[in-house]
Amino acid sequence: MYLTQEIKRRRTFAIISHSDAGKTTLTEKLLLFGGAIHVAGAVKSNKIKKGATSDFMEIERQRGISVATSVMGFEYKDIKINILDTPGHEDFAEDTYRTLTAVDSVIIVIDCAKGVETQTRKLMEVCRMRNTPVMVFINKLDRNGKDPFDLLDEIESELKIKVRPLAYPIGMGSSFKGVYNLFEKKLSLFFPEDRQTREGEVVEIELNDPKLDEIITEKDAGNLRSDLELVKGVYPEFELDTYLSGEVAPVFFGSALNNFGVMELLDCFIQIAPHPGKSRTIQREIDPFEEKLTGFIFKIHANMDPNHRDRIAFLKICSGTFERNKPYLHVSSGKNIKFSSPNAFMADKKSIVDFAYPGDIIGLHDTGNFKIGDTLTEGKNLNLQESRVSPLKCSVI
Repeated sequence: MYLTQEIKRRRTFAIISHSDAGKTTLTEKLLLFGGAIHVAGAVKSNKIKKGATSDFMEIERQRGISVATSVMGFEYKDIKINILDTPGHEDFAEDTYRTLTAVDSVIIVIDCAKGVETQTRKLMEVCRMRNTPVMVFINKLDRNGKDPFDLLDEIESELKIKVRPLAYPIGMGSSFKGVYNLFEKKLSLFFPEDRQTREGEVVEIELNDPKLDEIITEKDAGNLRSDLELVKGVYPEFELDTYLSGEVAPVFFGSALNNFGVMELLDCFIQIAPHPGKSRTIQREIDPFEEKLTGFIFKIHANMDPNHRDRIAFLKICSGTFERNKPYLHVSSGKNIKFSSPNAFMADKKSIVDFAYPGDIIGLHDTGNFKIGDTLTEGKNLNLQESRVSPLKCSVI
């Protein structure tokens, strides 16, 4: 029963986008709302000297981009969330492709001014190949950008997935006033002067309530009502099954830099995103609720600690419970291996973990035993296929 509870309260997902769409900033704000950090670092701000939490490599700090996948775990409303913040720059896309084999869902970040870009299309192809559930966050609404309906059409045509807005913006750029949350029937008001000090005022209000005209002006309320009538006419009602099967992408709007729209995204995500699901092996399908441990190595990172020449193998747990100092079968070598100091992560910050469950990502100190795609089991000769879905060569970062 305890294992079942732990599995059902886990959400393991990747945040993906083209470079500079705001992916790492969104990651920072999710961590901020989850209480995992207390100060959000802006990746390119000269006013905030602290770098983004998820950008821990020197090259990332110098170039202002994410190069290697960062793993970050935190608790939010009794849900254990594991975020994999991936590189957006195409030079480092291989790491992202491998990471997508280890997640149960994905959030795609799109710049409202630039729309769907090249790298986003490529990443969506991998998600579609695995039927990975996808949510979309259209970012930077505090700047002038494309019309919301044009963006929704572009997502459908370029990413080849149906969309269903679960939020809709009121204005854009200098006229941006907020977002109406269709999922919870709440109005979130945007205050540009507050910047990063608060996430905005939330008002529970129906669209036909006359008070809406007083809050956002009669003109904006009229435009919002007519736009949402069009949304209802064009897009089908949101159904959980079509999202979980990867057929429909729920869409949210906001400004990650200003903490706006992020909480609405996160609150919806923990309700609808899938917990860890089944994994394929060459021999059979693995159910996450099985008591015996299975897991696979999807990434190996060298020199995470600049003071030591270390190698960390990232293990995605697929079933059972991982316990520190318990021997597990390394299938490719046939050897049983114990791990005295398995790590949980907050980007480059590591902590020893005694137990881990399906959906969790843990780091294992590697002296050269592991290759990407290797499987650890509790005595069974199983070879997971998850890491073999990616059409990329295996390498060490």
